Amino acid sequence: MFFGTPVLNASQTIIARVNKTTLTLDELNKKFKESLKYYQFKAPTKETLLDDLVKRELGIQEAKRLNLDKDPDIIDRINTVLYHALIEKQLTAEFEKIQITDEEAKAFYTINPEIRTSHIFVALPPSASQEEIKKAKTKIQAIYDDHLKDGKMSFSEVAQRYSEGIAAPQGGDIDYQTRDRLDPVYYEAALKLKVPGKISPIIKTQFGLHIIKLTSIKPWEDTDKIQIKRILFDEKRSKIFEKYMSELKTKANIVVHQELIK
Repeated sequence: MFFGTPVLNASQTIIARVNKTTLTLDELNKKFKESLKYYQFKAPTKETLLDDLVKRELGIQEAKRLNLDKDPDIIDRINTVLYHALIEKQLTAEFEKIQITDEEAKAFYTINPEIRTSHIFVALPPSASQEEIKKAKTKIQAIYDDHLKDGKMSFSEVAQRYSEGIAAPQGGDIDYQTRDRLDPVYYEAALKLKVPGKISPIIKTQFGLHIIKLTSIKPWEDTDKIQIKRILFDEKRSKIFEKYMSELKTKANIVVHQELIK
């Protein structure tokens, strides 16, 4: 470690050299000030921080010597950091302006309540073939026709005996869930039932096939209002993000071959 001499601007005093790279007093003071935000009782000394900066610079230089900065996996990770840095720099101010009132949250909840459901489920992989889909549909239709339609067995009993998935032992019950925690198709199908006790037709989601029973709709008074505000906040933040990305897309030349991913 070699210490240099002051330059004209005192804040640019060279306090260390790592091979051909210099570290300045200004850099050290800036890092020291930032570090104080993360320590409540004992902050690092400037001497310790300077040693950390030297080690960091040594590590960066060694990584470049080994051409890690040209490794595709490393480049991808760097680009991910750049992407998140862009969103933070460009949109944080907009995100911080979002305010959710009690009235807004209640109005949102009226349309998007927390619901309790049970389901009879037959799993399907995302890449299921037409033959697999047909077989699954035949299976769940037979469950409905043979065991549920005539009412000889309760929904819970049918789910325990014939449903797939982790909810089967509980009679298909998946407890109360907010909209953000359920597959959108599942949630909308359950909500359309409106009256607790009603059962849906067979529906298909990204996970497989379901017959849904709406058990209950939680009243606004009983729900976690902070959680509802968080969901609404996330939706507003998502709209800001999508608007920003749409603007970037209009300035870009983008070609997407959707047919290749089916």
